[in-house]
Amino acid sequence: MAVKLTRLRVVSTRDLPTPGDPCDGFRKGAEECVQRFRSTPVTPQSALDLENQLDALAKEACRQLFQLEVNRLEPDDRKEMSPKVRYHRETYRINKKTPLAVATRFGTITLRSFLYLSEYDGEPGLHPLRLRLGIGAGSATPALLERVARMSVDHTQAEVRAWLVREHGLKWSNGRLRAALAGFREALLPFVAALQKARLLAWLEQAQKSRGRHRPVLAAGRDGIMIPMRSGGYEEASTATVSVYDRARRRLGTIYLGQMPEAKQVTLGSTLTQLLTATLKDWYGRLPRLAYITDKGSACDEYYQRVLKKMKHPRDGKPLVWEWVLDFWHVCSYIGKMADALFGAETKEGTQWFAKMRRWLKERPQGVANILRSAMQHVDRRKMPKGQKAEFWKAYGYLRRHHRLMDYVGYRRRGLPIGSGVTEAACKTVFTQRFKRSGMRWNHASGQTILDLRVIYLSRIWDEAFAADLGSRELPTPSSNAWGIVNQGSHRGSKEVPARVAA
Repeated sequence: MAVKLTRLRVVSTRDLPTPGDPCDGFRKGAEECVQRFRSTPVTPQSALDLENQLDALAKEACRQLFQLEVNRLEPDDRKEMSPKVRYHRETYRINKKTPLAVATRFGTITLRSFLYLSEYDGEPGLHPLRLRLGIGAGSATPALLERVARMSVDHTQAEVRAWLVREHGLKWSNGRLRAALAGFREALLPFVAALQKARLLAWLEQAQKSRGRHRPVLAAGRDGIMIPMRSGGYEEASTATVSVYDRARRRLGTIYLGQMPEAKQVTLGSTLTQLLTATLKDWYGRLPRLAYITDKGSACDEYYQRVLKKMKHPRDGKPLVWEWVLDFWHVCSYIGKMADALFGAETKEGTQWFAKMRRWLKERPQGVANILRSAMQHVDRRKMPKGQKAEFWKAYGYLRRHHRLMDYVGYRRRGLPIGSGVTEAACKTVFTQRFKRSGMRWNHASGQTILDLRVIYLSRIWDEAFAADLGSRELPTPSSNAWGIVNQGSHRGSKEVPARVAA
């Protein structure tokens, strides 16, 4: 009797292949599904049922095949195994086989592998086969962990758990999901800085070869954003960006950094400094123009005065010139406040004056001076309420104090970006889209886990970091040749390592 399906993976276990040859089981089950489909009228529902049945059959066959393959890597007789193995400079002796429920892309399998006990009493043992299969946090395979982490970059905890049930038939608790993500993040972190630097160097090389009348630009920026915390209220998290612009002023790419709330944003500043220093140290082409594009926040100001203004080239020790560009649109917001104070909010006269002053700011060499002069002419002819007058003088004072950072004509002539839109957008893409959804509250540890994964993904180094992690893992090696495994292979740092290995 046919089983009616309306959702993916809603299949009776009677329709799934029985243990044995998974391929034969799949073929038999698929033939039965096709025969049922042919014996009934063709409707959208029958086509849906057939597709879902075949999908479930294929996943179950893959699950059985994967379970069969990994469980035959070790013989059942411990005498055929190496009596001892070495791992992280410690020796372990063989004990017995134990089962483990392992989460895979196809569902849960049972892996039976030999446990090796530490030579030191009280220390944890290890399963060499689990290490060689890459089974990590959450007792999950690397393929599944990578998919879970990638989903968590954009989706909430509840959404990821529902997706695991729907797509993989796995029911994970919040604790298991968090542990899996934390373990995946810890494995990738050691490779992130080097990959970020490599990506910047590749963009610099591309910019150097580009066509245009400007020198390539290496632009840094940073900003803060308030996010909801479990401790109560909102705290300021921070983000930073490093971008490369080519000779035609086109942005080739951006590396993103992020840090959960922290006093004075010390960690973010240190990470940004290390990335800039490492990139300049390994760049042997002509030095690009260096730009620092931000608003006038205290953290931004302190970082420029304490780090960038004093920075020297890491190879020859010569001073580096970082041009601090005050974000054009941030300055325009102060001009808008002046317009509202002078002419009233959303008035035609105020809108026209604001548009004219914004054009002067961008196109006139002495734009700020001209704006202040025009504003003073209108102040002398108008009477403003006390509140509006305070707003006007606050904005006026801001433009007057920081006019040296507003040479937008000169910046554009030298090919520098004049807006911190990349960093402003980073606040949205790094934090707002993931951290400020309805009802969300964060603590520092779990928030930093998601933040680091999101930064790796947005910086476009996800696949490289994952591959680097898998390729660098130390694997256990036998202390004798009695592995009982047929094929032999090699691994970095080991003299004799089986390619298909043991528990």
